[in-house]
Amino acid sequence: MRLQLLPIIFMVILNIAIDARYFLLFRKYRSHQWLQHLYTALSLLLIGVIVLAVAMPRRSIGDDGLRLIMWLLFGYFSFYIPKYFALITEGLFNLPRIFKKKAIRGSIIYSAIVGIVVFFSLWWGAIFTRNAIDIKEVEIEFANLPYQFNGYRIVQFSDVHLGSYGSDTTYISKVVDEINRLQPNLICFTGDLVNRCTKEAMPFKNVLSRLYAPDGVLSILGNHDYGDYMDWPTPEARTANNKSMKKLQKEMGWHLMNNTDTIIRRGENHICIIGVENWGEPPFPKYGKLSKAHHALNDKDFKILLSHNSKHWRGEVIPKSNIDLMLAGHTHAMQIELNLWGLRLSPSALRYKEWGGLYEQGLQKLYVNIGIGEVAIPMRLGAKPEITLITLKRKQ
Repeated sequence: MRLQLLPIIFMVILNIAIDARYFLLFRKYRSHQWLQHLYTALSLLLIGVIVLAVAMPRRSIGDDGLRLIMWLLFGYFSFYIPKYFALITEGLFNLPRIFKKKAIRGSIIYSAIVGIVVFFSLWWGAIFTRNAIDIKEVEIEFANLPYQFNGYRIVQFSDVHLGSYGSDTTYISKVVDEINRLQPNLICFTGDLVNRCTKEAMPFKNVLSRLYAPDGVLSILGNHDYGDYMDWPTPEARTANNKSMKKLQKEMGWHLMNNTDTIIRRGENHICIIGVENWGEPPFPKYGKLSKAHHALNDKDFKILLSHNSKHWRGEVIPKSNIDLMLAGHTHAMQIELNLWGLRLSPSALRYKEWGGLYEQGLQKLYVNIGIGEVAIPMRLGAKPEITLITLKRKQ
């Protein structure tokens, strides 16, 4: 987890300005000076928290220490994000003043209510939703699916981010049990096993080795699995880390597909599973080589592609292939999702056209899993950890 210093400094300055605004507001209530003192003390404490989180040396602390940093940052922002919403609410109530009219009454009360609701929503997402596994069962029909694969069951899970759990295997063990309980024919993992380095996965090796499906566990790498978020002392250290990732997955019994394909057979028929490395976005490289993974991209085989980044679908898969189904992860739905009267909303929609669920264009389909873990922020607000059970159906 790499903290960018300039954005943090900017946020701290912005937050101090907001604190100054509320400090002046509390001065009006002279009979409640204790509120002013309490607010000042809390603001200073939070500044201390952010300084502590930024100042902690990354290389000298273990995974549990990074987990502590993650919670410190969340604690800090869980107090300031509600203030942003409260300030916006207050501003809306005072808009009439621009037109030289009276402000709407009750701005202080309603802005306080908004701030309180946002605060408790954030902590609800941190305490309850972040580990509340959601098993989504999806049937996808294809006219060209071989008869023998009608009803074929694939479990997809993604974005585990093991570094977020330190050495506590409780939650990941629950994930494994839930996947095995679904009794899939095939398990597919679509990237981001760790946050920064392979070492984070070592406490979970035995737990993840328990995953079982008759046709195996197929996996690909995500953007976090290459060590690009780690400050390595030497290039050789990074190379060793990446070799360790491949070795670990082999020892767990997973088949890591780095720009390769594999055939799954049923009688005389078969389907082809293609796995590519991460199709990165700047500043990260595009390790994925689709043409290398499967040379005949427009052949008659029924093809499923595992690719971490959903943008790969429109960027290369649709223009250059007739791949039937692509499975992706990466977005997390930015760990925030609201369902309002059947309408799904997420801030990830601002960056990803396909950010969660099933998408279709022509005969080609994409499923984006919003992940089972978390990164940077130990919270999932509405966007529950997802295990997807995909059942392939032959269209009649």
